[in-house]
Amino acid sequence: MTTTAITYIGGPTALLEYAGLRIVTDPTFDPPQSYDAAPGSVALVKTVGPAIGRIELGPVDLILLSHHEHKDNLDYEGLELIAQGIPTLGTLQAASDLFGGSIIGLDNWETHDIGRVTITAVPALHGPPGSERRTGPVIGFVLQASGEPTVYVSGDNASVPLVGQIAERFAPVELAILFAGAARTPAIDAPLTLTSTDAVAVASALQAAQVVGLHTEDWQHFSESRADLEAAFAGMGLLVATPRGVRIELVV
Repeated sequence: MTTTAITYIGGPTALLEYAGLRIVTDPTFDPPQSYDAAPGSVALVKTVGPAIGRIELGPVDLILLSHHEHKDNLDYEGLELIAQGIPTLGTLQAASDLFGGSIIGLDNWETHDIGRVTITAVPALHGPPGSERRTGPVIGFVLQASGEPTVYVSGDNASVPLVGQIAERFAPVELAILFAGAARTPAIDAPLTLTSTDAVAVASALQAAQVVGLHTEDWQHFSESRADLEAAFAGMGLLVATPRGVRIELVV
């Protein structure tokens, strides 16, 4: 077994060290700014920059991209990272929309192998049922390797029932990396990512031994904070403390 470690960078972005690979989740490395709204959507405002810049990141073996339509999951510097030719797993739509050849599009339950690791794309829903037309397709990921813990990366998923389907196939999951923050925009009157309460329910369904919380700060449209997530998990011994920019070795 190799050391599993995580470095929280900001927003949905972290560097996961797993089975000998250095893996980045939803790459966002821009400085604080406001992003102009596309037709039919709202402007997104980034309030805090990354703890580690793209240039300082070091070698990256794999990028896990839950979706590409929103700047809080893939920004300009994130696109620059992908443009380096790093293997990137994303939705079929991302593979179609983002040219350059390094995006590998996966449908739900499809797998891709890199090194010793098998990555399975798992279903996600970026909002309440029926919101797909506005929010676009999203996937999560399950990582497995012989002798290593099973890892779930939720991406921008708001559906607890979908996680139930994932749990039927993969539980127990030793490490759950959950995008929380209950993101909201005026166009959809419901959380677009997990609430803190839902994150607890997801961890329970997966029988998770440890939880890493992402996507709870650095953007104005998050309606819940890191403090809310910590309060929801208080006394459970599951939520890992992840100070910004600090490499944390995980015992799983």
